[in-house]
Amino acid sequence: MSDTNSKKLLDAIKQKGKNLEAEMSFFEHLEVLRWHLIRAAIAVFVFMALAFVFYDFIFDDLIMGPLRTDFWTYRMMCLMADRFSLGPDFCVTEIPINLINTELAGQFTLQINSSLLIGVMVGFPYMLYEIWRFVKPALSDIERKSARGFVFFASMLFAIGVLFGYYIISALSVNFLGNFQVSNEVTNQITITSYLSSIATISLGSGIVFELPIIIFILSKIGVMTPQFMRATRRYAFIVILVIAAIVTPTPDVITMLAVTFPLLLLYEISIIVSENVQKRKLKKEKEFFNS
Repeated sequence: MSDTNSKKLLDAIKQKGKNLEAEMSFFEHLEVLRWHLIRAAIAVFVFMALAFVFYDFIFDDLIMGPLRTDFWTYRMMCLMADRFSLGPDFCVTEIPINLINTELAGQFTLQINSSLLIGVMVGFPYMLYEIWRFVKPALSDIERKSARGFVFFASMLFAIGVLFGYYIISALSVNFLGNFQVSNEVTNQITITSYLSSIATISLGSGIVFELPIIIFILSKIGVMTPQFMRATRRYAFIVILVIAAIVTPTPDVITMLAVTFPLLLLYEISIIVSENVQKRKLKKEKEFFNS
């Protein structure tokens, strides 16, 4: 065998070895990810089981809360109406909604689904922690330091978003839609599934929307988003936010609409600050690198 053929054979063997090593590394990463997902699923299942056991409190106080006139949001609206002379219409005195069940296993399914939703919401911080544990080994020391507090801040923003969606958006939507009638001949007979779906979608959706600063931080780190672009599109973002607020709170009350608009605008401005800080750190590192 010639030297050329021997060299080609050795190169082929080395390349095959590299491919096998890469494949093993890929499957090892899949195995690690699988266990992170399993632990996250177990945590959600545990919280789901706890919610199932203490379901009386969850159903009576949490799920049915926005249907009662003594709900915290409605009490605050009545106090504001008295203090600032906003008129009797601003104070919620009645929510004419009658919940019904139209399926044989509907109420049992309701308890399972709502317990699962509670499990996901409460277990969300631990799910983020498992994601962080999976991603952390692939980061450099500098990236780990810059992303320190990711689980805490993401969990805090999610919790604030869920509470905002539940106490503000859900309450305002239930109040408006419950009192809206095209005719006195039509009464609101709402299925419990439709009601729960609306409350859950609004609450979870708000929690995800409030993750905007975290998303902007990640996009800014990889260079997709810049503060200059966000400032240039601020007017368009303002219009989009107003449209979202108008859809969520289709009511003529300006105060109600502003209650939804202001936090979303605040989130956008915070996201600009986050993106600007990321850019400043990048420029500082680049300057130190070229001056060294």
